[in-house]
Amino acid sequence: MRRLLAPTVWLLLLVLPVLAGCSLLTIDFQPKIRPLEEETVEGKGRNKILLLDLSGVLTEELPSFSLTTPPPRVSLLARVREELAKAEKDDRVKALIVRINSPGGTITASDVLHHEILAFKQRKKVPVIAAIMDVGASGGYYAALAADSIVANPTTITGSIGVVMVTINAQGLMQKIGVAPLAIKSGPMKDAGSPFRALTGPELAVFQGIIDDMYGRFVSLIVQSRRLPEDRVRALADGRVYTAEQALKLGLVDRIAYLEDVVAMAREAAQLDEAKVIMYHRPKEYRANIYSTSAAPTTAESTLAQFAAALGAAGPRFLYLWWP
Repeated sequence: MRRLLAPTVWLLLLVLPVLAGCSLLTIDFQPKIRPLEEETVEGKGRNKILLLDLSGVLTEELPSFSLTTPPPRVSLLARVREELAKAEKDDRVKALIVRINSPGGTITASDVLHHEILAFKQRKKVPVIAAIMDVGASGGYYAALAADSIVANPTTITGSIGVVMVTINAQGLMQKIGVAPLAIKSGPMKDAGSPFRALTGPELAVFQGIIDDMYGRFVSLIVQSRRLPEDRVRALADGRVYTAEQALKLGLVDRIAYLEDVVAMAREAAQLDEAKVIMYHRPKEYRANIYSTSAAPTTAESTLAQFAAALGAAGPRFLYLWWP
């Protein structure tokens, strides 16, 4: 039977490219995006605690294509909004844990994530706890500010509060290879930040003003969320990172504990005797326990792809990102 099928398979492979050119036939080898499904990862009972995962570089874009790691077909922002919308409709969801392991990302992605979590908390009126794992720096910490309380793992690195603009100056390289770019522009600032020349003084002042405004927004959120004096926040928000113990002393986090302790805290805050921890996932995604991830990059290659997507190739990017 297997010998009889082989010629048929080869015939199909030869005919398919021809048929694909026909306007009446569309072949889509990309699997459809399936709705989120719920899976219990720990505990029991009717009441639920949703575990939402924020891992990797926070960006509104999809990572670039990789031969070894297929890119996700849903962006981080879309997934988070979808998960929160599903939880909001479920009356049994009584608390939210936002598990963070991120150095930050673009200012827009960080701000949107903060907004989505805060809006969910205000509408659903359930306790929200941010649990920072390995790293919760810059934009990762920015997103955590939407929670009622922030818990750091004993080995957490957090902080890096501030803004960085990343661009490239390839002027020297262009001169070495004998290439002279020409920009025909409507105004002197139209190509500000171009990688083909150095920044002028006025351009640098414009970008610094943007960075100062975005930095001020970050500081104001910390003042509001952590109830700290602004001068104290500005003193500690010079871009440096902190250990969990240092962050606790500075008032950046509320407690140092492990993830199972955070689950107990969420259950207590929601006044539940028992509750199961759930995560949402696409069918065929791996799920096992409270340390499982939500389609986040797990290899160095996919993490670098996310980082490249956050930086982008089309000009400067403003980032809430810890980038040593």
